[in-house]
Amino acid sequence: MSNHHTYKKIEVVGSSKTSIEEAIHNALAECSKTVKNMDWFEVVETRGHIVDGAVGHFQVTLKIGFRIGDS
Repeated sequence: MSNHHTYKKIEVVGSSKTSIEEAIHNALAECSKTVKNMDWFEVVETRGHIVDGAVGHFQVTLKIGFRIGDS
């Protein structure tokens, strides 16, 4: 193992009919299926989908940072 870490960031959008927090959890759960070594996330945008004058879905854009390999 090296004495430094190298990271990469990806951007994803999670959604939920229930809450912003669940949208975050949904995005992280899906990413964890294929992205290894995830270390942090940043919420960069929140928005929603409106249906008949009410919230249809909460949408949250995340940047997810993950460590590259064994760095």
